[in-house]
Amino acid sequence: MRKATKRKHRGPLDKFVMSTPPDILKGRKDRKGVFGACDKDLRDKVCGAIARWFFDAGLPFNAVSHDSFKEMTKLIGQYGMGLKPPSQYELRFPLLQTEVANVQALLAPNREEWAVKGCSIMSDGWRDSVVQKDIVNFLVNSPKGSVFIRSKEVSEVVKDATMLFKLLDDMVEEVGEKNVVQVVTDNASNYVKAGKLLEAKRPHLFWTPCAAHCLDLMLEDIGKIAAVKTAMKKCMFINAYIYCRVSLVNMMRRFTDQRNLHRPAVTRFATSFITMTQFHLQQANLKKMVTSEEWEKSKWPKEAGARKLKQYILQEGFWRNIAYALKLTSPLVKVLRMVDGEKKPPMGYIYAAMDRAKETIAKSFKLKKVKYEKVFEMIDRRWDCQLHQPLHAAGYFLNPAVHYAHPADVCCEEVERGLYSCITKLVRDPIVQDKIMVELEVFKNASGLFGLPMAIRQREIKSP
Repeated sequence: MRKATKRKHRGPLDKFVMSTPPDILKGRKDRKGVFGACDKDLRDKVCGAIARWFFDAGLPFNAVSHDSFKEMTKLIGQYGMGLKPPSQYELRFPLLQTEVANVQALLAPNREEWAVKGCSIMSDGWRDSVVQKDIVNFLVNSPKGSVFIRSKEVSEVVKDATMLFKLLDDMVEEVGEKNVVQVVTDNASNYVKAGKLLEAKRPHLFWTPCAAHCLDLMLEDIGKIAAVKTAMKKCMFINAYIYCRVSLVNMMRRFTDQRNLHRPAVTRFATSFITMTQFHLQQANLKKMVTSEEWEKSKWPKEAGARKLKQYILQEGFWRNIAYALKLTSPLVKVLRMVDGEKKPPMGYIYAAMDRAKETIAKSFKLKKVKYEKVFEMIDRRWDCQLHQPLHAAGYFLNPAVHYAHPADVCCEEVERGLYSCITKLVRDPIVQDKIMVELEVFKNASGLFGLPMAIRQREIKSP
């Protein structure tokens, strides 16, 4: 009799036969006792090989949590023995082209929605410090979500408003001008000029500065006030001194119940003020630390930097300046978190949020105008020229959560002028404009469908 040989390659019938699915194998209770040890040894070898590949390729360990990794391992197991891995050429050309086609197919529903509901083109600029290049990522946002379109290297054009305008204009052309409601960029002067050029060429869309960047600039302006600047410098010194010394970090955590002083946030200046908030919360604990027996017996009293740190922490003026800075900035940081969050679209809320932030600042100083009027001038300067946009006014007016709760605030000339400006700019047909005006009255009066109990209950729940 011919001796059986171990199969190393798939045969012609194997493509019609799939390995036993794992969910079926789970039901075989006797498998663990018979094959358990063998399975463990084999799995250890496979996992070891996968780990070595991760180490050799320098891949991040969290890549194993990607759905595509799990799908890959499942399909390799179903293929069985004899799998020929893809070559560099296959990865670079046919497989890449196939995946691009798959992604384009996945985006088809989004593109269909852009044509029906409109969309926003968003640019996100950053600098690669390793290769010293300026990069801009372009994304398109719609109710279905945000999708990445492409990245562009702009090192040679980032300072040229005309070239940036051409870049933005090309993106509008690719997405389709009739689909685009707004183009969002940061607030740098070159982008402001490029945005104005874009609006001049394409009068039926808006250029909108990034709200998060604008709010960060407000925080930067406030950070230049003498008392705030002094407090921030001292906080940054204390923070840097502690976190550069492991033993001091451990001591600090023992006194703060394992709380950290540094709290990263969405922007640079938000990080500074949120860190300042942590200092304010840990004021008593930090004072206890630098006056404790543990501190006196440690090496820190002999260090010049530590003596300076102790001096700052025990200064009452330092803590008064922190409290003053937080009264001015905490309401704005709250707005920034809302703008950068994903719980609800900020367009319909930012107008009201800015009004509420200013009210909170004024109340924190018991309406003594002399203490906050300079800051209000800083806020208004950024708000009026960058964030005070017709689209924000329209979103504010059409947000049922705000419209019906604060009708006097919404139905004013400033807000309605912004709404009518949006209608005129985005809707070209006068007949359609007239129909919109009729429907606006129905919305204002909460009549028709807007007055149904179900619609009323959803005002605060459903995203506008």
